[in-house]
Order: sequence, then C-alpha cells, then structure tokens
Amino acid sequence: MKKPSDESGLTFEDLIGLGGHSARKSYYPELLNKVEELEAERNRYKWLFENALHGIFQAELDGSLTRSNRALARICGYSDPVQMEHKVNLADDLLFDPQELDRICQQLTQTGQLFLYETRLRRTDGSPVEVSMNILLRQESDGAIIEAFVADITERKRVQQRMRTLNEELEQRVGERTRELVSLNDRLWHEVSIRQQAEHEMQLAKEAAEAANLSKDKYLAAASHDLLQPLNAARLLVAALQERSLPTSESELVDRVHLALDGAEHLLTDLLDISRLDQNAVQPELQSFPVERLLQGLQAEFEPVAQQAGLSFRARPSRHWISSDLRLLTRILRNLLSNAFRYTDEGGVLLGFRRRGDRLLIQVWDTGGGIPQDQQQAIFDEFCRLSQHRSRKAGVGLGLAIVDRIARMLAHPVNLNSRLGAGSCFELSVPLVCGSSGMLGVTASGPAAIPSDVLNGRQILVLDNDHSILASMEALLGGWGCDVVLAPDLEAAMERLQTCHVELILADYHLEEGTTGLELLSLMQAQGMPCVPVVMLTADRSDLTRKAFRDAGVRVLNKPIKPGKLRALMSHLLDTDS
Repeated sequence: MKKPSDESGLTFEDLIGLGGHSARKSYYPELLNKVEELEAERNRYKWLFENALHGIFQAELDGSLTRSNRALARICGYSDPVQMEHKVNLADDLLFDPQELDRICQQLTQTGQLFLYETRLRRTDGSPVEVSMNILLRQESDGAIIEAFVADITERKRVQQRMRTLNEELEQRVGERTRELVSLNDRLWHEVSIRQQAEHEMQLAKEAAEAANLSKDKYLAAASHDLLQPLNAARLLVAALQERSLPTSESELVDRVHLALDGAEHLLTDLLDISRLDQNAVQPELQSFPVERLLQGLQAEFEPVAQQAGLSFRARPSRHWISSDLRLLTRILRNLLSNAFRYTDEGGVLLGFRRRGDRLLIQVWDTGGGIPQDQQQAIFDEFCRLSQHRSRKAGVGLGLAIVDRIARMLAHPVNLNSRLGAGSCFELSVPLVCGSSGMLGVTASGPAAIPSDVLNGRQILVLDNDHSILASMEALLGGWGCDVVLAPDLEAAMERLQTCHVELILADYHLEEGTTGLELLSLMQAQGMPCVPVVMLTADRSDLTRKAFRDAGVRVLNKPIKPGKLRALMSHLLDTDS
C-alpha cells in the first residue's frame, strides 16, 4: 500500500529503495511498521509546523526564504505561506533591513544561535510589526540553513509603550503634585511663621498689659494713699469740730463740709473699688463667722447716720453662722444700707435675716420712693442714677454696680423687690454653715453700750508721716479725752514707747522711705516691749496688705477714717484690755 510523502507523488518506500516486490516481500512486515511510524511522526511535525502559534521560517544565508508557516504569513500580512515564499527575500526589502540581516548572519556564524532577538519587520502594506525571534544556524550537507521562530510582540510593545507613557505622565503628575505640595508647604511654613510672630506679639502685648495692670494696681494703691490722706485729715478735723460747741451758723457750715467730704469719700472709694474689681484684683477669702460680727460693725456705723437723717434703723437678731468673705460681704451691705438711707426721706431702714433651706437671706428694707419695674435691672449698671431720685445727697451710681460685681464673685445672688411709693427690699442669698450656734446675744438695740468715759485719760500713740493727719488726730482724740502722743516716724515712735505709758497705737501703714507701720511691731518685739493693741490705718486695700495685717494680728481701718467707727473700735479694745 502506497502513501504519498510529498507533492511529487513519490512514496516513502520509493525513497528508501523498497519499492520492488522482492524487497517488500522479504522485509515487508517490519519495514511496514517502521514506515508507518516515520510517516506518522513526519505528518505530526508537519502539522505542528503549519499550525504553530508563532511564525516559523527557513532561509538561506543569502536571504532566500525556503519555507514558512501560516502564522508567519499572518504576521507579515500574506494570505498563505506559498504566496509569501514566492515574493519574499529577507535581504531585499520586505522583512529585514539588509544591514540588519548582515549583522544577524555574522552573529549566527560566530555563535550558531540568537535568542530573544527583538526587531521590527515590514508587512505587505508597509506597516511595521514588532517581533521577538529565536534564530538558529543549522548546518546541512549542501550548506547552512537559517531557522527562525517568530513571535508577534506588537501588542506587548504597545502595552509597554503605553506603560512608559503612563509612567511618564504619572511622574509628571507626581512632579507637579510634589511642586504643589512644596509650594503649599512653603505657604504653610510662611503662615506658621506669621502665626508664631503674631503669637509672640500677642505674648508681648499680654506681658505689656499685665505689666500695665501691675503698674496700674501700684498706681491705684499710691493714688489711694495720696488722695485719701488729705481727705482723711479733713474728715478728722471736721469730726473734731462737730464735737465742739459752736454757734448754730458755724455748726451748719461744719455739717455741710462734712456732707461734702462724705460724698467725695464715697465717690473716690467707689471709683477705686470698681477699678480693682474690673481688673480681678480682688480675691475673696471665704470663712465661717456668726452674723453677729456683721451686725456689730454695721449698727455702730449706721445708727449715727439714721439719727442724723431722722430715720429709724433696726437690725433683727440672728443666731446663724454663714460662709462668706466678711470684708466683701460687709462692703455689699454697707452699700445697700447707704443707698437705703440716701433715698429714704421718711420712715426707716430694716436689716433682717430669713432662713431658706441651706441659705440665709439677708434683707435690706427701706420706706423710700421705690424703683420702677422697667429700671430695676438697669440700676446695677455703672453710673446709673434714677431721674426721680436725683438729689443733692445722691451718689454717682457706682454703689449697686459694686454690689453686683462682688455678689457675683462670691456667688451670693441678689434679688430686688420694689414698688413705686412703697419702698424697696434688696435681698442677698448667703450659704449657711452646718452646726450654727444659738442666739449670740445680739438684740435689736445693737451691741452692749460702751461706757462713755472709756477713752478719758488713755494714752494713745499716733504714728503717721503726714503732719496734717497728726494734727487732725490730736484734735479729734483730744476731744474724746485721750492723752495723745504723736510720732512722725518709726524712730520717734520707739522713743515715745520707751518714755510714755502707751495703751493703744494708731499707726499709718505707708510711712517714709518704704517703711511701714507693721515694722513697729517687729521693733517692739525685738526690744522685749509689752504687747499693746495696734490699729492699722491705711488706704491700701490690696489682698497682699490684708494678708500681712491678718498674719500680724492687727485691726485695720481703711482711710478715710470714720470717727464713729474709730471711736467704737478704740473703746472696744481699751475696754477689753482693762
């Protein structure tokens, strides 16, 4: 049985010399099996060659294309391999550049192979196609043959180019974004630098403001002393005149001077207090104390005021203890009582106390003209004065503003109930202290009366660097029957203490050359002198000086000195000491 082996019609048996009958007869069975195996292998390789995915071709060293498969024809744009084999010569013009083919042949001659060689072929329409080739130089009996395996990498190249383009674009965008970030970072650093500079300037401004506030505090303290000193001297002299027997006309003039000085004192004190409150220069010192301590001072201060105004003044007793700042709470009640007496023409004023749960309501009632409903909030503003209450004895409108500020600082709410023509009631809510003691002996008539002759013949040392104050104190205390010893400085005070039997010392706080009245106590202790009651007279209302007075255990009266308070305190100290 014959099987064609190629297009010439010759069979494989004819090629190997077994076409004769005799040969086939003797070797036929074995050869037939071998022939069939070889033919099958040949057909399999032929099928693989023709149907391979990659292009395959064979060519002579001169560029003549001897054989190619369909994949190569498809890569190069031909309809079939036969057409391509008839038209293509590698060295002419279609696939390779002649110079490139020469380089390939030289390298094949040297090494016999060339792997992963990438180049660009030309298609039939002239368009390029990117390929990768593995090229071998196979030696035959009649010469060398070039065998090549070609893979179309156009798409891969396109993807690579696209990736390169994308990478370049990405690098460009990254560069642009980096430049933007650098620019933004530079702006941020610039803004940070501006902010740091602004913060530095703000810090400098804050330090300057704090220094200005400190300087202002010092100035206010100095102004308080310098302004209140002559006012204090004038009040003491007027008080001395009021206690003397004068003709009616002169007595009326003295009373008018007293009223004018009283108004000036209140105005100056209010201005200084409102300034210190606005600067937060006032710090409360909360403590527990009996209501009696409030009543004693307030009754002694305002009973003469009520008598002079022809009004009644009652203070209801209370046995409770409260928690507050005694000095600041007294300031609130003093302002409320002063307003009550100032704006009451008939009737009187009542200071009362009512318990509400864990709070004590301190109430100041008056029988004045009342306050309109639409103005009851405005009266707590600075310099607010009701038109219907303006008179020669009205203040400048700072008293209730001070009350409001101190009450808010102490967390003591203030309420107002008032009707036109029916009077007013200012109510202050203060926390009670658990375990309040019982009745402390305070009656509606005030504290126990002090004998009028307690001050007679008592030797009192007055220490003050202002000679007008010394003269005023000598006149006032001399009128009360005291034996007055004057000292303008610490050295003179120590000399008087060594030669005189001093029973009470009234000392100014600020003396010459930075010395203070408290230093007298240290000098007395250093020389072993006996303890003598000391009352410090000062216009300095700062927290620092108050602490110094408290630590030293001395009593304090703020300038301008009210003669009634001074006399009451002196009588109390001397009566207790005796």
